[in-house]
Amino acid sequence: MDADSDVALDIIITNVVCVFRTRCHLNLRKIALEGLNVIYKREVGKVLMKLRKPRITATIWSSGKIICTGATSEEEAKVGARRLARSLQKLGFQVKFTEFKVVNVLAVCTMPFEIRLAEFTKQNRPHASYEPELHPAVCYRIKSLRTTLQIFSTGSITVTGPDVKSVATAIEQIYPFVFESRKAIL
Repeated sequence: MDADSDVALDIIITNVVCVFRTRCHLNLRKIALEGLNVIYKREVGKVLMKLRKPRITATIWSSGKIICTGATSEEEAKVGARRLARSLQKLGFQVKFTEFKVVNVLAVCTMPFEIRLAEFTKQNRPHASYEPELHPAVCYRIKSLRTTLQIFSTGSITVTGPDVKSVATAIEQIYPFVFESRKAIL
């Protein structure tokens, strides 16, 4: 087994965060009284609205900015955001779905081997930082892709990046480095 051989790694997207604007002022009190599946947080000045399909939680501000979390793909995030805009239109607001942007993608990937974290950190010092007293994982940053990887000794890697493509590229880039620091199977 070598690092160059093609290994199929399953990248499971666990959360996609997106932002969009409605281009109109939203009356949070009206949304809280007439909307479905809402929680009104008056002290913070926002409303939380949940959709069941796709399973998304939206944070709505009166300025018209809406953040949606909980989707498992970029397409699902866009569908959920559009459904949310439509439900606000049904409440009587002049909503225009604009400035949609996927802001953050969280994914998990499990390597088929365990990793020696101390050895990995020594070999990748400028990009990797490992503080076992504070956190059980190595934090590895790839600035060109704007991604952060949390690498655990079990072989599990949590990736945070701006989009799905950069997350997949980060896993492809990190694989040869973690392969060098794998634990020997007895």
